[in-house]
Amino acid sequence: MIPNAIEANEYAIETTSLTKSFRGVKAVNQLELKVPYGSVYGFLGPNGAGKTTTIKMLMGLTKPDQGMIRICGEKLVFGRDFQRKHVGFLPDVPHFYNWMSAGEFLSLCAGLLSMNADIAHKQIQKLLALVGLQGVQKKIGSYSRGMKQRLGIAQALVHDPKVVFLDEPSSALDPLGRKEIMDIIASLSGKTTVFFSTHILSDIERVCDRVVVLNKGSVVMEGSISQIKKMATSNTILLEIVETSSIPTVVSSLSQLQWVQKVEQIDGFIQLCVNDVFQAQHELPGFLYHNGWGLRKLIMVEPTLEDIFLQVVRDS
Repeated sequence: MIPNAIEANEYAIETTSLTKSFRGVKAVNQLELKVPYGSVYGFLGPNGAGKTTTIKMLMGLTKPDQGMIRICGEKLVFGRDFQRKHVGFLPDVPHFYNWMSAGEFLSLCAGLLSMNADIAHKQIQKLLALVGLQGVQKKIGSYSRGMKQRLGIAQALVHDPKVVFLDEPSSALDPLGRKEIMDIIASLSGKTTVFFSTHILSDIERVCDRVVVLNKGSVVMEGSISQIKKMATSNTILLEIVETSSIPTVVSSLSQLQWVQKVEQIDGFIQLCVNDVFQAQHELPGFLYHNGWGLRKLIMVEPTLEDIFLQVVRDS
């Protein structure tokens, strides 16, 4: 559950100058995070960016070289387990007791967390329904990868934590399995704070309130999906002109404009990458008209998260 109004003024996860090195190489470098309560927070980055190392530090499993971590307002001290009451965790490759049913496994997890038996029973039934495993009697050993991932989310939520960490929760799943996992994560928005790492950009774009992009151990971009899309340094415009035979000439003329980064012909359209979309929208119609070319269609192509991710990772 979300904390009361006083606690809600703070962040569920907060780090200051968080740093971790391995053999002289900084896996995480001066990391600053502020994750609001109740948000679905996407943690994005290429392989080797430092995502898993960060999650292990936030879980208290790896000791930082320097920096501070607060979980639900409490300072995390490596070697102490106070944060266990606040957080749940699904590793990238979860392990189960294959001879158990889902209910038996969740009961074991609840017992390890010293939960009241009656409260645990009600919570387990609710979670089994949430992850689509209610009434499933077969043993975990016969589960598909997707069923195991859904059970893994249930175990991370069994004690109703304020924060749940999910490390690559939809990796190696087929499209249906990924959709099921993303639907579960989306349903948690506003109920608990979800911090999940992934390399699947469409998953981030679909369910996240906010995103942080990590590269070489440092934050290179952070904000809401809409804010991040506004950070794109280039925008794409598709033009369709009346005089199709003039397309090569138009392409050559447009390439001379200062605000045009790239222009090419694609299947009867002219595609422009521009660095000033406002100027392009205002000047393109007049430019074509004064040169005797009729404009049939102008389409603004919104940059995708993938476009922006590739751009910032390449530039950082």
